[in-house]
Amino acid sequence: MRYLITFSYDGSKYNGYQKQVNVRTIQEEVEKVLTIINDNNSVSISASGRTDRGVHALNQKAHFDLKINITSDKLKMAMNSMLPNDIYVKKVEEVEDDFHARYNVKNKEYIYKINMGEYNPIEKDYIYQYNKKLDIEKIEKAIKFFEGTHDFKSFTAADDIRDNYERTIIKTDVRLENDVLTMTFVGTGFLRYMVRNIVGVLIEVGEGKRKIENIKEIFEAHDRKEAGKTAPAEGLYLKDVYYR
Repeated sequence: MRYLITFSYDGSKYNGYQKQVNVRTIQEEVEKVLTIINDNNSVSISASGRTDRGVHALNQKAHFDLKINITSDKLKMAMNSMLPNDIYVKKVEEVEDDFHARYNVKNKEYIYKINMGEYNPIEKDYIYQYNKKLDIEKIEKAIKFFEGTHDFKSFTAADDIRDNYERTIIKTDVRLENDVLTMTFVGTGFLRYMVRNIVGVLIEVGEGKRKIENIKEIFEAHDRKEAGKTAPAEGLYLKDVYYR
């Protein structure tokens, strides 16, 4: 039977989502629990995509196959009883055998949070503690330059070598509440570090260190060095994954 889970996690204590040797990862913790539930038969999960070290997820999605016969409700209960308390399964559903959590994705939504107010040690792992004012009006104008279909080579990791860097951002949004600035990005897909590199540029625009018109030049350069600093991981959340 193939299952799809929706789960959230606090990425601050993990070395990212993807399983790696000798480091703690989200994938490893989930697979370890599922293997036990599956009568100690090894289980591999396929997620909608990976998140980097320190990045959080509100609604990550992953599918997997089990040999045992178990209802969705009981599987959810069993998983949450064994998972660490910084990973939580919100929903379990049965899906068709040809469903794929990554390849069936239509859109993804990411948010990035920046604290422009006083430093908050309690939230340091969950909101980027920028602790200075930014020009919100300029950021609102600049973020719209990223909507549409573009070659995002200048906004991905320097070592991310591929044939196609084209992605489509469908919607962006900027909201300010209690000194916390939240940027939203909805798109068909995202490259490694893409959102954090975009946010890095938007911060520079808000600081007055970069002109809004420079964004077009960054796109045209096809060069990661033109985009400036990568925003810290702790402010980034995978908010949702859409299949319809």
